[in-house]
Amino acid sequence: MIVERITHLLEPEARPTRIADVRIGLGYTAVLTESGSAGLAYTPREELGRGCSVLSGSQPLAGRDAAELLAYLRSTDALERAVGLATANALIGTREPGTLFEGDVLEALALRSGDRVGMVGYFGPLIPRIESEVASLTVFERGRGWTAGVQPAERAVDLLPSCTVALITSTTLITESLDALLEAAAGCRVVALLGPSTPLAARVFAGTPVTWLSGIVITHPQEVLRVVSEGGGTREFSPYVQKVNLCLPRGDGEASVARGKPSEPTPAGLSKLPRRLAPNT
Repeated sequence: MIVERITHLLEPEARPTRIADVRIGLGYTAVLTESGSAGLAYTPREELGRGCSVLSGSQPLAGRDAAELLAYLRSTDALERAVGLATANALIGTREPGTLFEGDVLEALALRSGDRVGMVGYFGPLIPRIESEVASLTVFERGRGWTAGVQPAERAVDLLPSCTVALITSTTLITESLDALLEAAAGCRVVALLGPSTPLAARVFAGTPVTWLSGIVITHPQEVLRVVSEGGGTREFSPYVQKVNLCLPRGDGEASVARGKPSEPTPAGLSKLPRRLAPNT
């Protein structure tokens, strides 16, 4: 399981790391370590129970070892899994993950006119451009009106095998559906994980169908924590993050084709990369 790979990779450095701050906003959850590295994950507010305390009995989170919060990735509670994923992303943010391509994922992917694209999660800003470049696009999403182009999320497992490109939201790590989706997308030429929740750790996805990790590096942690606390989302925290894409070799050893501009990574989460203004997904 991908969750087990993440925890196994990060546990050694999580044990000596302390958590400085945790913010659980309406849109995103943010975790800040005492070393100053921050990570984000989607807040699964549609799965929260009723009542005024949505994380009962878990406080305080600040001051704990990062290993304790990282273990939340294995929790049966969706919000705890979000805290665990944000913790993982904060830990990954201190690493040098490899050659990165700046900007939107569509600048990096090499879509073809004959591609059949399956999009798990509704990335509205990407849809017009994708539709103009490929043969077909099917979106799989929860809670939307179903049409020929938008299908229930549950159908993704059945229909992704007929696609050539799979674009999958990384919130599927929180909804515990990613492993099944990757199995369904095994025959796709391109498989990309998208969104601020994406863990930019190539080793986690070695031997899987994943060819691209498209996420963010947080360059101004305190500003991002403020935005999260105020209920903001990608548009509001975009000035304080760098959108990056990490190219992975396929499980068969073939590398994906990139048309974006590579950037050499720098320590402390690539905070020295020049920021490129682009629409957020």
